Amino acid sequence: MTHPFLPRLLRQRVLEALTDTPVVCLLGPRQVGKSTLAQHINAGRSYLSLDDPTLLQAAKQDALGFIESLPERVILDEVQRAPELMLAIKSVVDRDRTPGRFLLTGSANLLLLPQIQDSLAGRMEVIYLHPLTEQEKRVSTTTLLEKLINAELAPDMVPDSVPLAPVADVLCQGGYPEPNQRAPHRARQWYRQYLNAIVQRDVQDIAAIQDKDGMLRLMELLACRTASLLNISRLSKDLGLERATVGRYLSILEKLFLVHQLPAWHRNHAKRLIKSPKLHLVDTGLAAALARLTPEQWLTDAARFGALLESHVVEQLIAQAGWLDPELRFYHYRDKDQLEVDLVIERGHDVWGVEVKRAASIQAKDAAGLARLAAQSGTGFRGGMLIYTGRHCLKLQVPGCFAVPIGMLWGEQPGQPISSQEAWQSLLTGKAL
Repeated sequence: MTHPFLPRLLRQRVLEALTDTPVVCLLGPRQVGKSTLAQHINAGRSYLSLDDPTLLQAAKQDALGFIESLPERVILDEVQRAPELMLAIKSVVDRDRTPGRFLLTGSANLLLLPQIQDSLAGRMEVIYLHPLTEQEKRVSTTTLLEKLINAELAPDMVPDSVPLAPVADVLCQGGYPEPNQRAPHRARQWYRQYLNAIVQRDVQDIAAIQDKDGMLRLMELLACRTASLLNISRLSKDLGLERATVGRYLSILEKLFLVHQLPAWHRNHAKRLIKSPKLHLVDTGLAAALARLTPEQWLTDAARFGALLESHVVEQLIAQAGWLDPELRFYHYRDKDQLEVDLVIERGHDVWGVEVKRAASIQAKDAAGLARLAAQSGTGFRGGMLIYTGRHCLKLQVPGCFAVPIGMLWGEQPGQPISSQEAWQSLLTGKAL
């Protein structure tokens, strides 16, 4: 099978980090393209993967000797498999702080592993690579988050002859490169086998777990409840597992970048700490496969597809922030009147809101959450979006807010939709779109 390399929009940020930081670490789930991106960034670097048992044993037995024997500039892949290397890298870097010395990749969040949290503080920049965004799959340079932050959204009416966006197909396809090149039923099989492989192999790198079946069941349950408030007690009851066990398993799934907790936003920062976070699966293709959702169920399973769409929008915008503005922070909002905003974006005093609707049409009441957020934010409110599955970009009654078609999140220009499959085919054939 031909594997095209899609340009990753995070590439420039990695290049910039390599010019002034001794250690750059690219973190993200397995199979999202970290190794490929690292090798495309600098073809002259030596590449070593700790998935190689011989190299892994050498690294564990004599970490300092292993690091000191490496070439001047090196890529170390899957570095979480040998956390002992971090102190050795620190020792070498403290003697020679040449920028770009080490380019590391990892499939577990090193910053959440206690044994290496502090070892490279001030010496390492961590950059997160998400699954392919729809914008990247369409090879587009138009970033919706940038338009929102820069107040560049404007009304745009699209002819009815333009087809509605293929939302169900996109959600079920997800962003992992490999299943994007397979037929839908083969992609679903890939996702399920992927999760099994992660639990059977990668979990042991960060925790000693005996009940791997329990962790798989938890992941499947979370897939069915993506975009919902996290309730560990309810998960514990439904799975028949101890509450502490569920909490521990959840922490492991977060470290492996499979799930993401979105904290609550409140004007009072102290109250954010006691409000429930929302839980999202990082990739909707994986979530759909585990929840056994197919595009044909778009009309008959509206509630679950609505939740899947919310997770999709949240994770796409967080990924866009990675290459646009890493200082942006993300939350959700829900108040005592049950008014909600699915995503709150914050930078200093500035606040933006994003609401997600599965419907292809909108009503005035759909912006009630954005209006409440604007009132709560006061002078800090900068605008917002109601992302929906229709055609038109429309101004809402809430100042600075627009109803935005989902296609704009994917980098499409209004009225000119490009499918991700067309983008893939253009890369495979070498023909320009």
